[in-house]
Parts: sequence; structure tokens; C-alpha cells
Amino acid sequence: MKIKSIEVGKLTIPLKKPFKTALRVLAVSETLVIKLNTDEGLVGYGAASPTAVITGDTMGSIRGALAEALIPQLVGMDVMNYEALIAKVNSGVVRNSSTRAALDMAIYDLVGKMYGVPVYRMLGGHKDRFETDITVSVNSPEEMSADAKGYISDGFTTLKMKVGVGADIDILRVKAVRDAVGPDIKIRLDANQGWNAKEAVRVIRKMEDMGLDIELVEQPVKYHDFEGLKFVTDNVMTPVLADESVFSPEDALRIINMRAADIINIKLMKAGGIHNALKINAMAESAGIECMVGCMIENKIGIAAASHFAAAKKNVTRMDLDAPFLLAAEPVEGGISFDGPMIVLSEHPGLGIVKVNDLEILS
Repeated sequence: MKIKSIEVGKLTIPLKKPFKTALRVLAVSETLVIKLNTDEGLVGYGAASPTAVITGDTMGSIRGALAEALIPQLVGMDVMNYEALIAKVNSGVVRNSSTRAALDMAIYDLVGKMYGVPVYRMLGGHKDRFETDITVSVNSPEEMSADAKGYISDGFTTLKMKVGVGADIDILRVKAVRDAVGPDIKIRLDANQGWNAKEAVRVIRKMEDMGLDIELVEQPVKYHDFEGLKFVTDNVMTPVLADESVFSPEDALRIINMRAADIINIKLMKAGGIHNALKINAMAESAGIECMVGCMIENKIGIAAASHFAAAKKNVTRMDLDAPFLLAAEPVEGGISFDGPMIVLSEHPGLGIVKVNDLEILS
């Protein structure tokens, strides 16, 4: 079975409410969708969600990398040799992690369809459902506590609060949410690189002293500040999660060797897809470090791929795959389904994507 052609399209979906972090404000989700068409009629779906402030990828750069570097190399290749296909994706361009992720997940989708099994079972099949957290955008303490209560009423039991915009008001934000939701709800913090190392230690220790019971703090310092990340990890009791510091397996190895974080957050858009995510998770598990699987503001194609990876592996113990709950519409049919905060994996082959509506074909 060979790749006959590769189509590229765009999905534009408004968010229910602007998504605010220390790095950006987003009101609309724009995603490039990849369709790998084979000579036997099977179609593999992938998606790239450009997040310039994190991955450096834009709609234009993704389209350029596909058209100029990757598509010409992949058309005509045999899907049975999917290791060679993925190697070509990873060697065809440097960086461009979102572009590589889209092609990678489309290849895994095709392989699953070729063998007639869901991707998560093909990769290990540890579980067929799991609970995700949901993100509370950074706003005033009052607005964040109101948003948090709304999510709890919807059935969520774990909140991920965006912080990193003013260290002292961050403490007030967290206290307001903890007071609003009570002691039984898990609260995770994501500073999105918004603090420096000493500031992070001061803020986290203060919250520890206040008994705010934070499950973990994600990426407290700049992505390149590995030493600062280690300083924070070594000087607080709250577990520290590395996110933007870990794009590649090489980054993960450095974090592991330095013991610079307690947990590693794997996102397909950073790692370049499932193939590299598997490598990162395996190294982390060997070192006794658990992983979280996270996402950008993605539609159900990317979330399905991340969910299949997350469900396959025992060492993935935390899920941050809430993007579909933040979208005002979802044109992607199939892939995964939702039962309150639970994500349920499809038993359809591959990623289980059935149809993509409202897709604007670009090439």
C-alpha cells in the first residue's frame, strides 16, 4: 500500500471564550489538516496546530515545509515500511515539530487501518479511557474562581490554572480558586515560563505555607533555563513539570540526567508526533519519571492522536487534553468521545476519524 497523494486543508474554529496564558491570548483555533491518500483507498488523518510562541510554527511555515520539503519525499512510499516513512519525516526538516507531528499521526492512523486495530491497542493498550483536567485561563482572581466553579459543576475534578502573569497576584488567583472549589479538587499550575527561578521558589513556597495543596507546577521558568528549572525542583516540595523545556528525546535525556524536573509533559506538537513521544516516555519510565500528555488548542484529530498515545502507556499518569471542551464547534467526527471529563477511545481502526466537515482544501 503506497501513498498516492497528500492533501492539505485548514480548519478554523472559534473558542467559547478567549484562551489566556502568560504567552498569548487566542480567540480562534486554526489548524492545518493532512490527508494521506493511498492507492488502496485508505486515508490517514493528521493535524498541525501552529503555536508560534512555543513551537515557532506558523500556518505559513507548516505549509512551506510540507510543500517544499516533505510531501515530494513521501508520495510513492510504502506504508508497510512505516519506520522508513517516519524516518523520512524526521530527517526531511529540522525543527518544524508541528509539521512532523501531523504527518507522523497520519502515518500511525494509516498503519492502524492497515492492520485493522486502534492505534492505542497497537502501541500497548494500557487503558481505553481516562480523565482529563481542564484549563482555567489567567484572568482576575474573581473571574478565575467563577470559571473554576463552572468547570466543577460540569463534572471536572482536576483544574489546570494558568498563572505566570504577576507573581504576587498569582498567589491571590490560586487562593481564590482553592477557596471556591474546596479541598477535594486537584489544582495544577502552569506558569508558561512566566517566573524566574528565585521568584518561582518564593511563590511556590508561599503557596505551600498557605496550604493551597498544589498537585504540580508546570514550566515555572524560561524553556532554555535548565539550571533554573533544576533550582526550582530542588528547592520546593511541590512536584515540578517540564513542558516547553522538552521538545525532543534529546531534551528529555538532558532533563533526566540533570534531574531538573519531577515529571515530563509530552505534547505531540512539540515532540514531532507519536514516534518521538514513545521515545521520551520510555526514557522517562526507565528513570522513574512519570509523564503527562498535553496539547495545544487543537481539534479532535490531534487530540485523538495524543489520546491514543496516552491510553497506550502505563507511565502516562496525567492527562491535559481538554482542547475540545474549549472549542465552540467540532467539525471532526469520530476519533474519541467524551463522558463528562472522561475521554473514551474509539475501537475503530487507526485513530478512528470518520469524517472532517468544513475543511477548506488548500492543496
